[in-house]
Amino acid sequence: VAKDLGLQLPELRDRGVRVVSEGRTQYFGLHGETGHLVTAERIDREQLCQLVEQCVLRCEVIVEGEM
Repeated sequence: VAKDLGLQLPELRDRGVRVVSEGRTQYFGLHGETGHLVTAERIDREQLCQLVEQCVLRCEVIVEGEM
């Protein structure tokens, strides 16, 4: 994520970069030392998408300030 946004790792914290998922459970986060997108919570496909062939989890990357 840091590389895709063109930010250095310290800027992730300084700019308040965070990953937000729909709903209460936040399935994704940012690894503080690498800037990689990681799973923050166990993802159970059968529980989330029981009757759906294609299962999609949407999330947004929020960056404070101008890019």
